[in-house]
Amino acid sequence: MSHILIDYVEDAYHSLARNRGRSVLTTLGIAIGIASVTCILALSGGVTSMINQQVDAYSGDLAIVRPGLQTRDPNALTNPVAQQSFSTSTLTEADVATISQIAGVDAAVPLMTIDGTLKSTTDTVENNVVLATTPDFTKVASFEMKSGQFIDDETANNTAVVGEDLAVELFGTDRPISSTFTIRGQRFTVIGVIRNSNNPINYNNVDLNHAAVVSFGQGKQFHQSRAQIQQIDVRVKPNADMGAVTNEITTKLTEAHLGEKDFTVVSGQAIGQPTNQLFIALTQVLAAIAAISLFVGGIGIMNIMLVGVAERTREIGIRKAVGASNGNIVTQFLIEALMISFIGGLLGYFAGYVFAFIASTFLYFNPTFTWVTAAAAAVMALGVGILFGLFPALKAARKDTIESLRQYH
Repeated sequence: MSHILIDYVEDAYHSLARNRGRSVLTTLGIAIGIASVTCILALSGGVTSMINQQVDAYSGDLAIVRPGLQTRDPNALTNPVAQQSFSTSTLTEADVATISQIAGVDAAVPLMTIDGTLKSTTDTVENNVVLATTPDFTKVASFEMKSGQFIDDETANNTAVVGEDLAVELFGTDRPISSTFTIRGQRFTVIGVIRNSNNPINYNNVDLNHAAVVSFGQGKQFHQSRAQIQQIDVRVKPNADMGAVTNEITTKLTEAHLGEKDFTVVSGQAIGQPTNQLFIALTQVLAAIAAISLFVGGIGIMNIMLVGVAERTREIGIRKAVGASNGNIVTQFLIEALMISFIGGLLGYFAGYVFAFIASTFLYFNPTFTWVTAAAAAVMALGVGILFGLFPALKAARKDTIESLRQYH
């Protein structure tokens, strides 16, 4: 059986080599489609891995409470303001107080984001994210101070901490301590600068490299003294049972909301799901676009195989005359189609990772190597080969032996 298969492969190789240019172009069509899908899967996997690593850094001691309304708006990735400005959050300051009183909770930190224009004496930064939170934010977010200090209870009024990139944009220097700027006519003094992070995409949906951080009380002033909380980060004590704590948070908040569960409590790997779902949605859309390339490549395989069947009609007749069965003919032509799709898939897989690494130089994360991506590339490549190679193979097998032998071209 192995010798017969080797003969099939050798015959397929010689057949494709006789029409080298046509075969190369058909293979290229498959390679482009597989490269597109591989690149997309590798990059989306990189984002998921990055966020999961951030969550793992807290050793399972972190839980997140979000309003029940979720979105897949791409703008929500690093700027959640746009999608939240059209709806009122179901989370309140009373919820923060309720969570803080639960046994096992170390800190409950509200996050409120505001979209504003920042003005210094020299520059203006429009549509920037301003994060209003409490000093306990340092317990639930991984960042380092480049200079100065973070906001605390003694320096809460009219003071702000800015990201390093924002400092350069707004003041022209990464050391703007004591410099002032205004947001909606309110003046703030910079008391600290957050060191740039290589991974600004995070489960808090705030790019601290470009954000300004003010106290929660100051943030409320931008909403007529009302809180518009987009998220509550909960740090659980090391010895506490995370499951029990999250269950109690759910129970207490449901009671406080009069039985309406209009919020979501997540912990562990589930914390990254809203952002991951965003990338999953983007991946699905981009993969659908990439599938068009695969479809075109599949049509190319069908075209070259149909032309091959027409050109090799007499050869088919001779094979059948000396004893080849319809199954032998189908196998021969299917192997030719699979050889094209396999080579194209292999080239596309490696090319896809090359493109992913090139793209990652402009992004904040690296692509990931997973067996799922390799399996997906292999299944798609071989699937296209079988799907679009089967019809020409069946057409070749159904040719009449006598009529085929009469052909001389």
